[in-house]
Amino acid sequence: MAHDDELLARTRRDLARAEERLRLLSDASVALASILDADEALRRLARLTVPSVGDACVIDLVEERQVRRVAVVHRDSGGLPPEGLGAPTPWLDDSAAPLARVLRGAGPVVVPDVFALEQPGTLGRNQDDLYRRLDARSALIVPLQARRTVLGALSVFRAARAAEFDREDIALASDLGHRAGLALENARLYAFQRHTAEQLQRSLLPDLYGLGHLELAARYVPAREGAEVGGDWYDAFPLTDGSAVLAIGDVVGHDLTAAVRMGQLRNMLRALAYDSGDSPAGVMRRLDGVMQGLSTTELVTSVIVRVYAPPAGPWIAQWTNAGHPPPVLAVPGAGGRLLEEGLAPVLGVDPALERGDALVVLPAGATLLLYTDGLIERPGEDIGRGLTRLRQQAAALADLPLPRFCEELLARLTDGHYDDVAILALRVPGPGTTAS
Repeated sequence: MAHDDELLARTRRDLARAEERLRLLSDASVALASILDADEALRRLARLTVPSVGDACVIDLVEERQVRRVAVVHRDSGGLPPEGLGAPTPWLDDSAAPLARVLRGAGPVVVPDVFALEQPGTLGRNQDDLYRRLDARSALIVPLQARRTVLGALSVFRAARAAEFDREDIALASDLGHRAGLALENARLYAFQRHTAEQLQRSLLPDLYGLGHLELAARYVPAREGAEVGGDWYDAFPLTDGSAVLAIGDVVGHDLTAAVRMGQLRNMLRALAYDSGDSPAGVMRRLDGVMQGLSTTELVTSVIVRVYAPPAGPWIAQWTNAGHPPPVLAVPGAGGRLLEEGLAPVLGVDPALERGDALVVLPAGATLLLYTDGLIERPGEDIGRGLTRLRQQAAALADLPLPRFCEELLARLTDGHYDDVAILALRVPGPGTTAS
């Protein structure tokens, strides 16, 4: 009877232990998948590993022939301060340190007594110092591996009083290392794709040179980390009659395809506006027809403005709007105004739709602002509030030099933004204009 009770108790302990390890694997998978910041994901993993697997956990990454420590967690002190991570350490292939062996692909390594080792070289000395700081006696080091490439290592340490690492510990740590390796590779691939898309998008956006008679400023701000690159674009170019076209828009989509389509659309707009000499509404109709006939782009919002800047007399803006947030006209001392006229449906619905032009006189010193919806939209908030906020801030900043106007506007309105933001601003010369 006593034997049966002992067997039952052992079975329950084994089941509880198995359940705890499955829970750890589940929590680790969630932590690694829920964030694309690789360092933060690995820090979360280290916090989960302690104390379930050991008294301390350290995660190191290999980057350009150096070992960079990204996480150090101890059961008594939690996460050690950032200065405790140390500087990146050169990694030499012939180092005999257990960490170096794992980084070379040796697989899981168990070190029963870390102080019985002789670890020459900078990496070894740094490891010895770490062991002492963590009051470690034994270590289990597993690779962070993906597609047969070792990206780093996860080290679990136990104090002298703790039990030795067994086969289940090794299997669990190896599983954690494998999952972390895959998550790290995915994060790096995402970062590379994002960087490539952002650089492509920036390369497709124009410079504003060649319009020396106009004071223009433009900014492009990619979405905060964790969001994808989209199809926001702007343009400004002169026409043969001395007027200039300003345009801004947003191609539906958040990927490399959207960025490429944005470039195609901008080039089509340039050709149509320059060749036809048509009004903004006429150019928009032509663009809609060409886009649907020669492009796979589906839906686009856009504003096209033609600015007439005669040597004498008032400046005039003529514009049309295809489902895009309205331009803002901000005048120092006179407030801000949303230019809501000239509105028609987005491009890509029906090229035969009627589109009309609107006109406004641009007062001396005024700022005409074109922007994309990332500047005003917030999750769960009515867009009217965003437009009101923009109009008020543009009015408050209207007397600043144009570059500062743009910078301050972005600083005040893009905190925690979820989408790309593009802005294009024109400053009308005359009284009230502050020199840059």
